[in-house]
Amino acid sequence: MKTVVFDLGGVVVDWDPVSAVAAVVGQERAERFVHGAEFDFAAWNQAQDAGRSWADAEAAATASHPDLAEEIAAYRPNFILSLRGLIPGVPQILEALHDRGVRLVVLTNWSAETIHHGPEVFPEVFALFDDIVVSGRESVAKPDPEIFQILAGRLGHPIVGVFYVDDSVRNVEAARAAGMDAAHFTDAVTLLKELQTRGLLD
Repeated sequence: MKTVVFDLGGVVVDWDPVSAVAAVVGQERAERFVHGAEFDFAAWNQAQDAGRSWADAEAAATASHPDLAEEIAAYRPNFILSLRGLIPGVPQILEALHDRGVRLVVLTNWSAETIHHGPEVFPEVFALFDDIVVSGRESVAKPDPEIFQILAGRLGHPIVGVFYVDDSVRNVEAARAAGMDAAHFTDAVTLLKELQTRGLLD
C-alpha cells in the first residue's frame, strides 16, 4: 500500500486565526494582533503547536502584552471560527486517493487542545485519514527533525521516498532532509499534477 502524508492548515483546511479573534474585538484589531509587529502571533501559536498549554500561553502573553488581553483571550474560545472551510479541490483529491487504496496520513502542527475541532467541523474529510500525527500531542513541531522520526514510527516503515505535501517551505525542506519526497502546496491543480507525475493518480 502506498502512503501519502498531508499537512492540514493551508493544505486541507482553510485556517485563518483572524476570524476567531475578530469575533470579539473586530476585524481591524484582529488583523493587527495576528499580522502586526507588536505581537508575534506566529511564534506564540507555534509554542502551543509544540505542546505548551493554552492556559500557560494566555497567561504569559497577557503578562507581556496587557494591552492585548482581549485579543489574547478571544482566540481559543472562538477557535472553531478560524476553520473557514476546505481548500478548493483538495477534498476531491483525498477521495480519489482513498478510492485507489492509498493510505492517507496527516502530519500537522496543531495544538492538542484544539485539534478536536477539525473532525467536528469536517467529519467526512477527516474520516479519510488512516492516522493523524499532531505536533501538540507529541510535544514537538515541524520543522524539528524529531517529528519526522515520530511519523516514521507511526507509519511503521521508513519515510524515505514517502510523498508529503505542506504549504510551508521550511517544513518541506525539513521533510526532504528527512528523506521524504516533499512538495510545496500552492493549489489543488498543482498538487494533482504532482500526484499524477508520481503515478498516485491518473
